[in-house]
This record gives sequence, structure tokens and C-alpha cells, in this order.
Amino acid sequence: MSQLTKEMKEMIRSQQCFHATISKDGIPNNAPKRSTRVFNDETLIFTEGTGGRTYQNILDGSKVVTAVVNTEIMDGYRFIGNPEVLTNGEIYEKTAEMSLKAGMPKPKAAILLNIEEIHSLKPGPMAGKKIG
Repeated sequence: MSQLTKEMKEMIRSQQCFHATISKDGIPNNAPKRSTRVFNDETLIFTEGTGGRTYQNILDGSKVVTAVVNTEIMDGYRFIGNPEVLTNGEIYEKTAEMSLKAGMPKPKAAILLNIEEIHSLKPGPMAGKKIG
């Protein structure tokens, strides 16, 4: 597994993350998830509120690619990993409570993204290169 740095964690905390999946028929999907946050040094977490295309693709076995970019400093990261769907248990309940406190509906699931690779999205010679 790849580890998140302090800079990556801050960018995830302060910027919008987008999650890409692919359907079992090969159709790509990309969606913002404002609930994205750091779970631990090797894992992201986000809630699935609508049960739409992203969720179905995950249920069908898609990996998840999460991108975050800060355009003010022209830097960003792409995280690739395997999702784990949680629909009950302590982690799900804590995540659901946070959603309700934020005025959002109770999520259908919490998704843990176990990060396998990290790539740079910073313009220049490192753009797209694996860094973790």
C-alpha cells in the first residue's frame, strides 16, 4: 500500500475530490464526492449518498481512481485503489452520523478506498508519474 503525505492529506481536506469508476460494460464514470476525507495513512473514505452510477460500478467490482487538484498552487494527486463497501458496523454508523450532522441524508454506504498507487498530477516532467 502507498502512504499519504501531510501535503496530500491537506489537499484532500481542502479541495474537491473526484472519483472515477468503470462499469462492467467498460463505460467510464467520474463524480465529485464532497464527503471524501482521510481515514488513515493508507486509506480514504467517502459516503455514497445517491446509490447511483459510482456505487453500482463499485458493487460490480470496479477499482476507484480519486483525483484532487489545487489549481492555486498547480499541484495534485491521483490515488488508485480497491474499494471496500460498508453498509453497517461502527465505521459506517460514525460516517452516517457525520452526514446527518452536516444536513445530508443517511448514506447508503461508506466506501473505504485502500490506496495501492499514488501518481503526481503536478504539471511538468512528473505529471502522471507514480510517486507512491
